[in-house]
Amino acid sequence: MFSIYANLFKEVFFITIQNKIALTINESAEYTNIGRNTLRNLIQWNKLSVLKVGNKILIRKEILDKFVLENQNNNLRNKHEVIAI
Repeated sequence: MFSIYANLFKEVFFITIQNKIALTINESAEYTNIGRNTLRNLIQWNKLSVLKVGNKILIRKEILDKFVLENQNNNLRNKHEVIAI
């Protein structure tokens, strides 16, 4: 029974993400399967461009898509290997 609700939640979450232009750190982590801390490091290293609204950080989906494609074979935990977008 729990798995039915979990699957439903994932579907609703995915549909919600599909309709957004920019995502929060948590949503970006879910969208890309890159961990939240790794995303925060990439932002701190200026490897990923973001939009800051107060304390909230938003990342455009098109930037995430391009970032993943450009860094396909790179170790994202090594800032010297990461290609900035």
